[in-house]
Amino acid sequence: MFSGGPAGCDLSIIIVSWNVWPILGGCLRSIEHASRSIPGEPHLRHFGPAGSPGALEVIVVDNASHDATPAELPQAFPWVRLIASTENLGFTRGNNLGYAWSRGRYIYFLNPDTELDQGHTHRLATARGLPPPHDSLWVLYAAIAEAPRIGMVGPQLRYPDGEQQRSVRRFPAPPTGFFESTWLGRFWRGNPWSRRMHMTDWPVEYRHDVDWVTGAAMLCSRQALEDVRTKEGPFDERFFMYSEELDLCRRLKLEEWRVVYVPEAVVIHYEARSSDQASAARHINFNTSKVRYYEKWFDRPWPDLLRRYLLLEFRSQLWIERAKLLLRSKPELRRQRIEAYRQVLRSGLRG
Repeated sequence: MFSGGPAGCDLSIIIVSWNVWPILGGCLRSIEHASRSIPGEPHLRHFGPAGSPGALEVIVVDNASHDATPAELPQAFPWVRLIASTENLGFTRGNNLGYAWSRGRYIYFLNPDTELDQGHTHRLATARGLPPPHDSLWVLYAAIAEAPRIGMVGPQLRYPDGEQQRSVRRFPAPPTGFFESTWLGRFWRGNPWSRRMHMTDWPVEYRHDVDWVTGAAMLCSRQALEDVRTKEGPFDERFFMYSEELDLCRRLKLEEWRVVYVPEAVVIHYEARSSDQASAARHINFNTSKVRYYEKWFDRPWPDLLRRYLLLEFRSQLWIERAKLLLRSKPELRRQRIEAYRQVLRSGLRG
């Protein structure tokens, strides 16, 4: 339990990583470019304006990576505090562990496949006539530090090529899960439930309150997180990964904390570099978490109906892949997908 951070520690950046050393290195270099070392403080760095800087620490929770992360990180970035787990804790347990070790008044949960835009990583967007880039870290921090009832802020996310990722959301309605990342959603792309959740009717250029932001980059008030924390930490560990930020924001809003989108702060997001390493696990975690969210926040029969529908989709995909294998269409790919879908069906989407 947090008992008060040291004087001068304004912000803790927590990154949970698994086998993405080259990408993680880029993320840490972007933080290094956005900050300055503090003499006599090996694990604290200044950020923001030179006249009135803040101080930050960076904590990397490594989820038992078998790549170069455990060996290379301490040499390349000695100012980073590395917590080396002996098992893959997932996103929620890893972030809760980092939170338990953190000392800042504000907490920035940041994915390893992100880079803070400081004007040197976002030249393409500038060339397209967008406003001059800002110090995204300071802009985002200032947005939450200046308003006492803001519990979380999220930046504008962009792909490496400069294209925008819509990262703001409304809370889903019960039918939404049947159209989000499903066959139904691909068949009826303009369905009202997905459009409503993705806030397609709202401009992305202006700062405004939202229900939730995607979990790649979330800067939070420690006071707000303490108001809604579970026994283990701010994240509900029943979500291994996926839907955890949706659940966290819902609890924040219930306690009347604001969640605000701050588009002036830009973060580059490479997206899904860790989860892409394990296809079956990604399917299981994504859809299990979706069902778990329904079990937590919606009455029956919605959770049971959603689970049955999702399993029906995977069963159908399994038979389609079997048919393609019989036709000798890309046999190795078919075998991989068949095994992945079998694992999903064996899980029953129950964790």
